[in-house]
Amino acid sequence: MLYQLHETQKDLIAPFRHFARRTRITGLPGMQMLGAGARSFDAMMEMIDRFRLTHTRPEFGIDSVPVGNREVPVTEEVVLDLPFGRLLHFAKDIDTPQPAVLVAAPLSGHFATLLEGTIRVLLRDHDVYITDWVNAREVPPEAGAFGVEDYVTYLIRFLEEIGPGGNILAVCQPCVQALVAVAVMSEDNNPATPRTMTLMAGPIDVRESPTAVNRLASDKPLDWFENNVIATVPQKYAGAGRRVYPGFVQLFAFLSMNMQRHRRQHEKLYQHLALGEMEEAKKISDFYDEYFAVLDLTEEFYLETIDRIFQKAELAEGKFTYRGRPVDPGLIRKTALLTVEGGRDDICSLGQTSSAHDLCRSLRPHLKRHHLQANVGHYGVFAGRRWEKEIYPVVRNMILAME
Repeated sequence: MLYQLHETQKDLIAPFRHFARRTRITGLPGMQMLGAGARSFDAMMEMIDRFRLTHTRPEFGIDSVPVGNREVPVTEEVVLDLPFGRLLHFAKDIDTPQPAVLVAAPLSGHFATLLEGTIRVLLRDHDVYITDWVNAREVPPEAGAFGVEDYVTYLIRFLEEIGPGGNILAVCQPCVQALVAVAVMSEDNNPATPRTMTLMAGPIDVRESPTAVNRLASDKPLDWFENNVIATVPQKYAGAGRRVYPGFVQLFAFLSMNMQRHRRQHEKLYQHLALGEMEEAKKISDFYDEYFAVLDLTEEFYLETIDRIFQKAELAEGKFTYRGRPVDPGLIRKTALLTVEGGRDDICSLGQTSSAHDLCRSLRPHLKRHHLQANVGHYGVFAGRRWEKEIYPVVRNMILAME
């Protein structure tokens, strides 16, 4: 019923958005000569047109990156195509090999393209791959289930496809799965075990300085989530009948945490449009075009994440199992560990990621490093100026040191 209500609302709003889009005057001859009243009208029409969500994956849009003293073309290649996700490679035509890095993207309501800025910076010095997750509502039920341990399996499979000598960088939620994957591969002496593991703003131990997100996940019993936020995919989609946690529910949860900030940003967007400040407006609109592109999670992945990572903290408690076998990060002996936290992170607070150092008890001191970036929130850890200028050099140096 939840999904059907969302679809009905979307259908009801569609005519108003269509009207707003057709009556806009942007792009007409002489637009730059229009007065303040006309620009304000056009800005209002754009704001109405923008009142939408999309389940369509945006493009990364990375056509080239600077490597050394020249601009190098970038081509996206699907290296491995599995039902719930693809291994996507950003190939560059260069002569000198660069360290391979697998970026483990969050599976939390947004597409992997949310990490476009992360990828663009990494590409300067690395051969970059990313986990490109598929919207669960587009995966037929015959493809089976996809839970937390399946995410781990995909990471291991992707690292094996990349081959020996790779590195892994996990952003936010999949830090747990990345640590589990490396622990399992280390125990198995897997040749593709990564040389370095960078965990950025992830919930390794949510018992440390709990945030509002942690409390929301732990204050209610698991069956509350199952009964209130899980929906069935409607018949018109490929995944019809599959039970999912809809991306629009997760988005509204994210918005509610910082509603004043998002309201102010949209007020700024309207003002920039009304004043004809298109460059400033584009910065805000581009962010929200990406932010309002949502994907659905499988029921089992979402509920297992709530249960095993947020409510029981299985990995931190030493009780996490993978395919029936105990997982022990203490078996990691050769993979260098870097953890990164943001001083103002209200989603994954201080201590939750750095707790990985205690779990990786067998690593020698020179193979462990923690970086605390003051004055950045959650997204500032992996996007924006601080990521590019202050955090990325630490990541790059860790990987370089293990080459």
